[in-house]
Parts: sequence; structure tokens; C-alpha cells
Amino acid sequence: MKSWIGAGLVAAAALTGGAGYADEKPLVLIELFTSQGCNSCPPADALLAELAVRDDVLPLALHVDYWDYIGWKDKFARPEHTARQKAYAHVAGASTIYTPQMVVGGTDHVVGYKPMRVADYMKAHEATLADVEVRAEIVDGKMRIKCLVKDGTTLPTKINVDIVRFNPSETVDIKHGENAGETIAYTNIVTDWERVAIWDGRETLELDTAMAGDGPMALILQEPGPGRVLAAYRIN
Repeated sequence: MKSWIGAGLVAAAALTGGAGYADEKPLVLIELFTSQGCNSCPPADALLAELAVRDDVLPLALHVDYWDYIGWKDKFARPEHTARQKAYAHVAGASTIYTPQMVVGGTDHVVGYKPMRVADYMKAHEATLADVEVRAEIVDGKMRIKCLVKDGTTLPTKINVDIVRFNPSETVDIKHGENAGETIAYTNIVTDWERVAIWDGRETLELDTAMAGDGPMALILQEPGPGRVLAAYRIN
């Protein structure tokens, strides 16, 4: 069986030890930069959990490590996430990074808990998702990806193709730091973010990539910078 990701095409995928399922349409990517050591973050973490049940967005939590010094080490934190947030800030001309911060579609930044602003950005980005047909077939533990440009579609000439793994949920008892004594549920925690190709947006892209680790995956098509996210696809 094959799992095709694209407009109107969806089926079950054959996986080693189980079956997978892929979205039939591109999703708006929402990245939450958060930390277990930040007492302003729990409302944004809860908002991300609410977004995770929707079928039109892909919300991902990227835990950063710069709050670890105040007495609680975030076990989900990765220096790569901090570097990605700094890269977004550099592109935006900002000199400081904050938590919580949501980046919608790679270009619109929301610092703090502002659900209505996030909703407005989501709607705007949904209308501009790239018209790309993406096919993903999982064979013998490897993912075979094909990206095709539809007739009449013009794409950027350089597109980052990334595979993301994430943990759907985990609850943490926080013993120290600003959230000491709290038990907080986290959602869609990014565990790995890998660049698998750079696509010219013209010719059909075909590649095979190993499927390291466990948990759901996502495919992200994004302009370099990091810039605008053209489309995201979730593979469960």
C-alpha cells in the first residue's frame, strides 16, 4: 500500500510494524518556541494543544535551552531550536528572542499568548499555501518522497525540504525553576528536524530518506532564511 500526500489523494501506507496515514492537503505550519522553565509559556502550550486537534494546521513545539540556567533543565530543549528561533529573529530584524513565541507560516511572529492574532495569521497563510503535489511512499523503513509542480504553478527556485519527527504528547512534573510544582502537558514536541534536500521548484524532486526514531513525522517545504513555509504535511 502507498501513502500519497497531495490534493484529493490519500490512502494507508505500509510501515514496518504498523500502518501510517498522511494528510490529503497542505497545512499551515505553526512553530511554538517554548520552555518548561518559563512561567509565561503554559497558556501558549495549552493553545498549541488546542490547535493540534485541527485538520488545517500543523502545530509544533520547539523547546529552547536558554531558560535552563534558572534551575530547571527542559528535557525537550535542543540548541538547534534556539538557533532556529535566532535565525527567524535575524530575518525579521529583531535583536532579542522571547518565549513563548509562535511563528506562523515562517513569516508572522506572535510573542506571548495572543490566540486571536494567531487565528488571523492562520487564515491568511491558508489562502497562500503552495499548489504542490507531494507523494510519500514508505518502503522497508525508508520514506520515498516525490514533489511535483502542478501546471501553471510558479515556485521559488530554492526550497528547503525538511523531515520533522515529534512526540504527540507528554506530561512533565516540574520540580524547580519558575514553574516549580506545576504539572504541565506538552503537545507535538519536536524531537528531530532534518534537512533532506534542497529543491529547485522546477523539476520533479525524488529522494529516499531513512526514518530514524519513533513517532509521527511531518514534511516541511520552506524558503531559505528561514522564510515563508510553502506547505507542511503530517504523516501519522
